[in-house]
Amino acid sequence: MLALKDILSILNAIAPFEIAEDWDNCGLQVGNVNWGVKKIMIGLDVSMPLMTAAKDWNADLVITHHPLMIMPEKKIDFAQLPGQIIEMAAKHQINIVSVHTNLDKAHDGLNDYFASKIGMVDAQPFLTEKPLCSTAVPMAGTGMGITGMGRIGLLEEQISLGEFARKIKKHLNLKHLRLTGDKDLLIRTAVVCTGSGASLLDAFFASDAQVFITGDMKYHDARRVEEHFRGLIDVGHFASEHMAIDLLSEKLNAAFQSTGIEIQILKFKKETDPFTIV
Repeated sequence: MLALKDILSILNAIAPFEIAEDWDNCGLQVGNVNWGVKKIMIGLDVSMPLMTAAKDWNADLVITHHPLMIMPEKKIDFAQLPGQIIEMAAKHQINIVSVHTNLDKAHDGLNDYFASKIGMVDAQPFLTEKPLCSTAVPMAGTGMGITGMGRIGLLEEQISLGEFARKIKKHLNLKHLRLTGDKDLLIRTAVVCTGSGASLLDAFFASDAQVFITGDMKYHDARRVEEHFRGLIDVGHFASEHMAIDLLSEKLNAAFQSTGIEIQILKFKKETDPFTIV
């Protein structure tokens, strides 16, 4: 049986924890690195429905993209979140681990996965960082590469902004998205950023990309895009990151096969976007 510390080493090879943003809280959220792990449930958010499903399935480990806690808690109240989750995790010995901005930025990580899903080719880190000089040891087939926030790359062919938006809706199985810019604008180079990408706007305007695909954009962000005669496609935070469940499942299954140790993985797919269009 692998212990949690072994799983953390595998996750570190997939998405080195040291490349996470300084404000982020990746890695172990709750648990004991010496506890054994036979069953893993993967989700996007650490929620009570997910934890209940993990308990009922007798999971030893919950891995989510979003952390249970980002800011330090001043108290742990078992009558409310996140205390309820911490109490459940402790009672049932369920470890909780987050792989957040480290997975976003990692080579062959979430931004690369997202870029491939919407038809980008030769995607490269948009805001590049120094190569890793760390303790992280890559697994066979993962590669380390240059890390960075977001990706920039070409589309398979030149296309209008409106048609590209329709293709994204189909590729991501979306009922709706938000579009800014001239629908007839011809685009070939795109920038993507999973989650909330507003912090990359200035870099997008300084690039030669014609369209930015991300989530959580505000009104004045959209106005700035209009002023620069560019395109913006906001697919929403949930739609840009829910696929992290599939990505982590693929990566972990491949890693476990090489160990010869059988560990069950269950993807929690009952999560829905908290926003509903009415």
